[in-house]
Amino acid sequence: MQWIDVMRNPYLQNLPFKIELNQWGRIEMSPASNQHGLAQADLVTELRKRRGGSVLVECSVQTTDGVRVADVAWVSNGLLKEFGDATPFPRAPELCVEIMLPDNSWAEMHLKTSLYLEAGALEVWIVGLDGQRSVMKHPT
Repeated sequence: MQWIDVMRNPYLQNLPFKIELNQWGRIEMSPASNQHGLAQADLVTELRKRRGGSVLVECSVQTTDGVRVADVAWVSNGLLKEFGDATPFPRAPELCVEIMLPDNSWAEMHLKTSLYLEAGALEVWIVGLDGQRSVMKHPT
């Protein structure tokens, strides 16, 4: 399955959880919670203060392990101009944020972090529901 197939499938619309595709085109799902939504809203409020770009929630990114969806992302105006309305983005935004839920493992979070960095992100945050952050930066 390709990402466009997921977006066009009426059975996959308005689901109460996030969908991602792994490298084999299989759907992986993460249930959403209100705590998750509050954490996203707080991050959007914080990141909107950054100049020169925009904040996206549920930002789809093509990675070497399929399409991954960052909970929150900050993308520069230049990258937005380059990719327009491409879905998924063919490279990661400058900042990708994952909110760590109790059922997430650190192995899963580190995999996503490395996939976003490999796809071009300059920085990846893993944010716990308690607000604690782990920040990884692209080696330059």
